[in-house]
Amino acid sequence: MIIKSNLIVLSKIKYKDYDLIVRAYTKHRGSVSYLIKGGFKSSKTNRAKSVYFQPLMQLSVEENYKSNQSLQYLKDIKTNYLYKTLYTNVYKSAVVMFLSELLTNVLKEEEQNEDLFHFIETAFQYLDSEEQFANFHIIFLLRLSRYLGFQPNESKADSHFFNLRTGSFETTSKGHYSVSGKNLTLLKQLLGTNFDEVYLVKMSAKERHDVLSMLLLYFELHLEGFKKPKSLTILSEVFR
Repeated sequence: MIIKSNLIVLSKIKYKDYDLIVRAYTKHRGSVSYLIKGGFKSSKTNRAKSVYFQPLMQLSVEENYKSNQSLQYLKDIKTNYLYKTLYTNVYKSAVVMFLSELLTNVLKEEEQNEDLFHFIETAFQYLDSEEQFANFHIIFLLRLSRYLGFQPNESKADSHFFNLRTGSFETTSKGHYSVSGKNLTLLKQLLGTNFDEVYLVKMSAKERHDVLSMLLLYFELHLEGFKKPKSLTILSEVFR
């Protein structure tokens, strides 16, 4: 059955000698894997084809969908949104590498979630257009937690501690997973911040690193099998 889909590329891996397996998040079916025949061949046509599968590319495709296959096949591919700076700005490229790896890790379900798709789609269009984005990936993780079902509970937000395990603000420390001090202050600021206000939250490189480490631990506590992205090291180096 030939169907049309909008998708966001999450990752790609080499398969056999010349093929690619591409993981993507689709608007109507969630996470889907595609087999791209000849994606690694050196011909001009195949080199042009491989450009479509850079991390977080937004594509409009026609696919030959078969419900009994784990790998689907694409018939036609078009760019749905053409990024202007995402792959040429070294800082944005580091953010893309980090978040695409994280999304590949957490978006595994083959089920429709148009709100989540729209969030990812518009977030990276925003990143592409902005010049002040040092805290973008942190806001992105907080917003993503909403769609994954474990957003911080903001009731009692005037409390002196935040429990990473329960996702709630608390009046007393509950041990290792209780956040306080500067991390707590920044978390409260970030929870009330939209992407277009991200530059208003002032953080040093160390503070940004500490908050990111806190959020990755939060994801680890709430998502079974979650692993810190390997590209975290590169991101930390770029933003130090």
